[in-house]
Amino acid sequence: MRGEMRSCGSRARTVLLAAFVLVLGSGCATTASNPQDPLEGYNRAMFSFNEGVDKVLIKPAAQAYETVLPSPVRTGVSNVFGNLGDPWVGLNNLLQGKFADALSDMMRFLFNSTFGFVGWVDIASEMGFPKHDEDFGQTLGRWGVGEGAYVVLPILGPRTLRDAAALPADMAGDIVNGVGDIPTRNTLTGLRIVNTRANLLGIDKTLSEGTLDKYSYVRDFYLEQRRYKVFDGNPPRVYEDFSRAGQDSLRLGSAVDELAAASLEGLELLGVGGLASIAGADESVN
Repeated sequence: MRGEMRSCGSRARTVLLAAFVLVLGSGCATTASNPQDPLEGYNRAMFSFNEGVDKVLIKPAAQAYETVLPSPVRTGVSNVFGNLGDPWVGLNNLLQGKFADALSDMMRFLFNSTFGFVGWVDIASEMGFPKHDEDFGQTLGRWGVGEGAYVVLPILGPRTLRDAAALPADMAGDIVNGVGDIPTRNTLTGLRIVNTRANLLGIDKTLSEGTLDKYSYVRDFYLEQRRYKVFDGNPPRVYEDFSRAGQDSLRLGSAVDELAAASLEGLELLGVGGLASIAGADESVN
C-alpha cells in the first residue's frame, strides 16, 4: 500500500512538473510586440502575479486603511514619507549636477522636519521649495547608462534593467530602511505601502477600463515616463512604429495617461519600500 502511495505521489509530482515546464515554455516562447520587451512572456506572467498579490493582500488592506483614517491624516502620513525621501532625492540631484535643486531639496527637509513637525505639514512647498522626484536610476540615465530591456520584478513591479540595477542603491538611501529596530522598520514599511496604495484606489479600475491591454499600456507608459524623468521633461524625440501589431497605446495627454502616471508613481514607491524589506531585506521630474 505504501509503495502504491509513493508511486501515486511520484506520478503527481511528475505531472505538476510537466505542467510547470509547459507553462514556462509557452510564456518564454511568446513573441514580443515591443523590441524593448524581449521577456514579454515572463513579464506578462509576473504582471499577473503581482496583480494577484495586490488583489488579495495589498488592496484590501488599503481599502480598510482608507475607511478607518480620514483624508487629512492620510495626507499627513504621505507628507512624512515624502519628507523622509527628500535627502536621497537631493543627493541624486547633486550627483546629476543640479546643484540648485539639490540645495532646495535639503532646505525642504530642514524646514519640514522642524517647523513642519517631521514633515506632517509640507510648509516647504508654501515657502517656494518645490518637491522633486529623483532616484539613482535617473542618475545613471543622466550619466549615459542605457535603460536596457523592460522587466517586471516580483512584487516590485515594472523596471528597466538600468533601474533594477539601481535598486540596491535606492534601498540603501532609504531612511526608513535604515531604521535599526526591525519591528519599527517593518511597521513603517508596511504603513508606507498601504498608504501609497490607498492613494491609488480607483485608479486601477479606470486604467483597466480605459485600455484593451493593461499590460502593454503600463509597459509603454512606464518606459515613456522614465525617459521623461531622466531628461527632466525634454526627452529626445522617439519615432514609434504605429504599424506594430497589437499596439494598444493611447496618446499622451489623455485622462488615462494622467491616471497611469499616478499609478506608476505608486508602483515605484511600493517597489522601493516594498514587501522585501518586511522580510528583512535591505531596501525610494522636476
